[in-house]
Amino acid sequence: MKAILALSDGRVFHGLALGAPGEVSGEVVFNTSMSGYQEILTDPSYAGEIVTMTYPLIGNYGINLEDIESAHPHLRGFVVKEASDVPSNWRSKMSLDAYLKENGVVGIQGIDTRALVRHIRDKGAQTGILSTVDLDPEKLVKKAQAAPSIVGQDLVKTVTCKEPYRWTEGAWDIKSGYACTGEPPCFKVVAYDFGIKRNILRNLVAAGCDVTVVPADTPAEKVLEMKPDGVFLSNGPGDPEPIVYAQEAIADLLGKVPLFGICLGHQLLSLALGGKTYKLKFGHRGGNQPVRREDSHKVEITAQNHGFAVDADSFKHAAVLTHINLNDNTVEGLTHKELPAFSVQYHPEASPGPHDARYLFERFIRMMEKEKGVTSDE
Repeated sequence: MKAILALSDGRVFHGLALGAPGEVSGEVVFNTSMSGYQEILTDPSYAGEIVTMTYPLIGNYGINLEDIESAHPHLRGFVVKEASDVPSNWRSKMSLDAYLKENGVVGIQGIDTRALVRHIRDKGAQTGILSTVDLDPEKLVKKAQAAPSIVGQDLVKTVTCKEPYRWTEGAWDIKSGYACTGEPPCFKVVAYDFGIKRNILRNLVAAGCDVTVVPADTPAEKVLEMKPDGVFLSNGPGDPEPIVYAQEAIADLLGKVPLFGICLGHQLLSLALGGKTYKLKFGHRGGNQPVRREDSHKVEITAQNHGFAVDADSFKHAAVLTHINLNDNTVEGLTHKELPAFSVQYHPEASPGPHDARYLFERFIRMMEKEKGVTSDE
């Protein structure tokens, strides 16, 4: 079956259908990770986006039922050069194509992904239409031009949980999989679900946290009634500026409980501090982004997934810059000058990606210990 990807600026790519038949619109972006496509598919931060993988062969190790970052895929569409239909891995349960069909994800393969990525890099991420049902390029371009931009949309409400729940699953072990740690937790943490990845929750549990996840619109007073030792601000999709309810809750929590934010949580914390955000030309998505720590000038290779960034000059009255992206000098981390609150733009939990920044979960633990008046030796 044929498929077409049409961009709003008129560029059209012809290929073959992958996954479910249908037609979807979304912002066309690219991810430079060489592996981890299953985690990318199920990362809620990709809501509203058609994701292109730059690595030419995707699906070679299949799909398993453990390494998912949410209950189902949230992206709008999936673009690859070649999808392997013969997966080979001892944990594989199905092929990539079967998984996409099962979850209703429209995809395309057989296009020149190098040309597409270069086009996005030069012209910027833009709205596109991916279709297996309408194969008229002119009509698809017009549809892409009429589709709404990701800017100004509240995509968090489409991915957040409906009710609070407790998370107990820890890090993966070859014998028991993602099992509970078996050790009593030391700190009670409330995690805001703006589109939270499961591996973030696993890392919090592994670090010694009793984690309760709450919906994105939970007021600060409701969180404080739970008497947490710390509050985590999760990753999530799209533009942070429309998420006013979260910004207000974070502002109310500042100074009352330690805060740790990742990705969208970092941006929302910045906005709550009076900062500003802006849209990047094509964003940072992949497992190979170099970030420099400003305290030691050590460089970490990080996993990232975001299309917006924080204005470096907009939060200087309240916070200090702690991490910077070496590719384009954008803000990658901050910490409050006086209050127990810090955040990073990248993903220390990886999944997929390197583990250079896992120490940040321990930093959160140390911050909660200090606020409780205990030390790591106690």
